[in-house]
Amino acid sequence: MATAYDIIIRPIITEQSMEDLDIKKYAFEVAKSANKIEIKKAIEEIFDVTVIKVTTTTVKGKKKRTGAMPAGYTKTWKKAVVKLSDSSKGIELFEGMA
Repeated sequence: MATAYDIIIRPIITEQSMEDLDIKKYAFEVAKSANKIEIKKAIEEIFDVTVIKVTTTTVKGKKKRTGAMPAGYTKTWKKAVVKLSDSSKGIELFEGMA
């Protein structure tokens, strides 16, 4: 069975994810095999917060070239956006970024 740290790979830090911090939305890269229930439990276990909603999307790899012939793709990965309850504290990992 996968641990919480196997499910949550890394936080996503972009302009849009930083704008959503004031409404308590946080974005993470997660394991492709993880479902919404597993993601919710993992976030609550790692950061000790209360999760209201989890939305997921699969981000397709982009086509890349490293010369004339060998064209390939970057990896396909899964993104999860987590909405916390109003009474829940924020995730400290993101607090210094905004």
